[in-house]
Amino acid sequence: MAAVTRGCRSWGSLLGLLALVSAAAAAWDLTSLHCSFGTFCECDFRPDFQGLECDLAQHLAGQHLARALVVKALKAFVQDPAPTKPLVLSLHGWTGTGKSYVSSLLAHYLFRDGLRSPHVHHFSPVIHFPHPSQMERYKKDLKSWVQGNLTTCGRSLFLFDEMDKLTPGLMEVLRPFLGSSWVVYGTNYRKAIFIFISNTGGEQINQVALEAWRSHRDREEIRLQELEPVISRAVLDNPHHGFWRSGIMEEHLLDALVPFLPLQRHHVRHCVLNELAQLGLEPRDEVVQAVLDSTTFFPEDEQLFSSNGCKTVASRIPFFL
Repeated sequence: MAAVTRGCRSWGSLLGLLALVSAAAAAWDLTSLHCSFGTFCECDFRPDFQGLECDLAQHLAGQHLARALVVKALKAFVQDPAPTKPLVLSLHGWTGTGKSYVSSLLAHYLFRDGLRSPHVHHFSPVIHFPHPSQMERYKKDLKSWVQGNLTTCGRSLFLFDEMDKLTPGLMEVLRPFLGSSWVVYGTNYRKAIFIFISNTGGEQINQVALEAWRSHRDREEIRLQELEPVISRAVLDNPHHGFWRSGIMEEHLLDALVPFLPLQRHHVRHCVLNELAQLGLEPRDEVVQAVLDSTTFFPEDEQLFSSNGCKTVASRIPFFL
């Protein structure tokens, strides 16, 4: 997907400038509320919902459900001065549909330093938990890391990537942090945000989208209620997913299962145009078409959905310039 930038807005009038000042003031006031407990004032938590919504609208192709669900959940959580539990979201969908992009946007628009913020913590099973034989040590280290960082800053963001490659059992150490208790291990953790990302459920989501297309239903008519049960079942049935046989699922500690739909040809075209704009290049038709022609689509008969979503768009463009 296109690179994350804060240049999404275009203020073409004094009214726009005043709106920006007003939004910044509101964000500052909101942040000051978050400084009422412990060391929140030390955090660089600076939520910018206007920027987030603008960036999602311009750059997140084909994801009406994910966009609406994430923004709604995030706004309600951040604007609540005393949430009873952390915000816990699980993002599901086919590769290249925007899951990692959305998580990076959340870091970018919630924290002043984005993914470089000391209060944004990104975990990958391949990098951080590569050896199943060392799972007990990983559990101890992860629990200590989460607890210590929440003590430093209650407004922390924890991102767990590739949950479908994580050895089951590790995430159980997070269970006490995700519920509605007031204090865990002497640490107030209710204002933290946990994001889990996986491809699990992607095939089931794709099937629902394909059936909707074959039934001549508009993509935007697909509802969350159609997708939640199939995603949940896919997670519960996958012995390689980090939530397999997990109390996190059994106790319904996830606030939302966020589905990412498979991308069609016009969505990939949108991604190509966005990437060219990010590179400062004109949207040349021959380049756009060449990238689309080099993209694999499925199923074989319909050629409807991109096999890699928009994941390889940025790397393909240079070959056709």
